[in-house]
Amino acid sequence: MIEPVWKQIDLLADELWDLALRIHAHPEVGFEEHQAAAWLSEALAKGGFRVERGVGGLPTAFRAVHPASSPGPRVALLAEYDALPELGHACGHNLIAAIAVGAALGLAPAKKDLPGTLVVLGTPAEEGGGGKVKLIEAGLFRDLDAAMMVHPADQTLVERGSLAITEVEIAFHGRAAHASSEPDKGVNALDAVIQTFIGLNALRQHIRDGSRIHGIITHGGVKPNIVPEHAAARFYVRSADNAYRDELVEKLRRCAEGAARATGARLEFRLVGHAYKAIRPNRALARRFALHIEELGYPVEEPKGGLGSTDMGDVSWEVPAIHPYIRIGPGEIPGHSREFGQAARGEPARRALVSAAKALAAVCAELWTDPRLAEEVKAEFARSQGTGS
Repeated sequence: MIEPVWKQIDLLADELWDLALRIHAHPEVGFEEHQAAAWLSEALAKGGFRVERGVGGLPTAFRAVHPASSPGPRVALLAEYDALPELGHACGHNLIAAIAVGAALGLAPAKKDLPGTLVVLGTPAEEGGGGKVKLIEAGLFRDLDAAMMVHPADQTLVERGSLAITEVEIAFHGRAAHASSEPDKGVNALDAVIQTFIGLNALRQHIRDGSRIHGIITHGGVKPNIVPEHAAARFYVRSADNAYRDELVEKLRRCAEGAARATGARLEFRLVGHAYKAIRPNRALARRFALHIEELGYPVEEPKGGLGSTDMGDVSWEVPAIHPYIRIGPGEIPGHSREFGQAARGEPARRALVSAAKALAAVCAELWTDPRLAEEVKAEFARSQGTGS
């Protein structure tokens, strides 16, 4: 069953690569991916899928279902297609989208002979918008038995985790005054922001390895001769453990409260933007993906470097899920860099796209035809639900 599917993906390789390059050449940031969503929906509709646009109340989300549906596992392939501000597709989401569509279109001609249901979900705004979280809240993952996607990287990994993340904004309100003639009459809000960073830097030696608190100053005043009456900063707080992430948010709050007391500025502390859970890869699914991706010439590597965050983490708490990575170039290419953006349209990325689509399609077919695998995936997920990490 797998060989005809892989041959179909090979036949579609040029179309899939053209799709990936078009998305790459027209980067759209989160919740603004109208062109990418349209191109992906059109490709799936052309392949026989029933496509619904604007699902979950998100104009750039979509749900595509193959009409040959019967009792059996309901499997979703997830497409991301948002770009980064200024850097474009420096995270390779153009490839994620084409991989999901490639796997689905490769399976489409054979689906009439396979049980189960095949779904492609277009999930916007992974880069800080939490599109998958919003689709979870809208019920789009409620009836699924597995969800899968593949992310480009400078390594091939299959059981890589992620960090839970919460985005925090702090703002301090002080009192303006002339910074030279009457500085004693001012309350310096910028000093409070700086003291918060100093407190965090002292805290770093007392937090768990691998956890992160990092931020930027978003407002620091208007002119050097005016004591800043308003200053603000934004932080990402991350940990591999959801509960410890929440504990670190409170440590950040205490640093900011101390800065407010020291300077006399008034603090506003808000949770803003996105909050993602740490991913829990389903190892039964991951092992099957590993077998196929290695057969296709991508040996699974030893992880290096730290972890990022993704709203696929939230999906993995709702349904058995995997989020493997595939190498798209030689050597080390840091994500969210201009170099990675170049690699996401290079020839090695084309080969990776086709191979990842084949591996995803193979795992889908095995879930539908191997009851033991389906039961193993389900049982592992049920056991993981008892853990609170």
